[in-house]
Amino acid sequence: MNARPISEFIRRHYRHFNAASLVDAAEAYKVHVEAGRPMLMCLAGAMSTAELGLSLAEMIRAGKVHAICCTGANLEEDIFNLVAHSHYERLPNYRTLTKADELALYERHLNRVTDTCIPEHEAMRRIEDAVLAEWQAADQAGARYFPHEFMYRLIRSGVLKDSYEIDPKDSWLIAAAEKDLPIFTPGWEDSTLGNMYAAHVMAGDVKNVHTVRTGIEYMIELARWYMATAPAGAIGFFQIGGGIAGDFPICVVPMLHQDLRRPDVPLWGYFCQISDSTTSYGSYSGAVPGEKITWGKLGVETPSFIIESDATIVAPLIFAHVLGW
Repeated sequence: MNARPISEFIRRHYRHFNAASLVDAAEAYKVHVEAGRPMLMCLAGAMSTAELGLSLAEMIRAGKVHAICCTGANLEEDIFNLVAHSHYERLPNYRTLTKADELALYERHLNRVTDTCIPEHEAMRRIEDAVLAEWQAADQAGARYFPHEFMYRLIRSGVLKDSYEIDPKDSWLIAAAEKDLPIFTPGWEDSTLGNMYAAHVMAGDVKNVHTVRTGIEYMIELARWYMATAPAGAIGFFQIGGGIAGDFPICVVPMLHQDLRRPDVPLWGYFCQISDSTTSYGSYSGAVPGEKITWGKLGVETPSFIIESDATIVAPLIFAHVLGW
């Protein structure tokens, strides 16, 4: 198949510096997945509010993503946008907002993420009401699920379907639910729904704090997935942003090697990070991939890439190239 316009454009014009790194990373991503090797996608930042689902959902449906590690914010904000898109407000002049402007947004229950405001009542509280019913049903049945499993149950129940305000094909969480994609969400408790869950436990609406599984159980689940999946081919690691969404899953390999004594488990077979954190001293997000070799995460031969740029610009271009657009 001949390359389509986006792929042709970046091959012709993206020749040096971060642009060249983008092309190299995209080409290596294609080689990795076309060889039948799995890819883990890590989502930090506010990629769901940035509507990365427009391209990520297609990557999932096309079988180019095989598992996701994301922050609690990205897990919930995709579904917030799904049901409340028309109530979001965009603020192109966000750089010049005064403190009084910010207070006015607060008083209107608009929670700002850079240039976009998430409406509390139409998004957050609507999902809270729906997922609380799932939390309570599980609690009463003595069942326990991970945060993403509650989101899957919510989607599959159909209770939100009449409230969709975007085309469901543009929701990466719906695409993941359709594929039953493994998702790992470390640190979920610092998200909006995590805060709400803690409040409902404190209020007695949910009796067992352990009804939602988190933390160490996610690491155990990730380790089991890695051991089951890696024999089919070294797993790739594609990281958008920094922080826990990347820190948490990349550590599973040295944990398996050094703590569980499983030296037969392969290292990560591809690594790419998109970040606007420049190379620096002491910063994990600013560390070059070679540093990860010393921690037993990557190997000398692992194809490794750093793209220092805005992920909202870079990631859709890489996805388009991988998809052959």
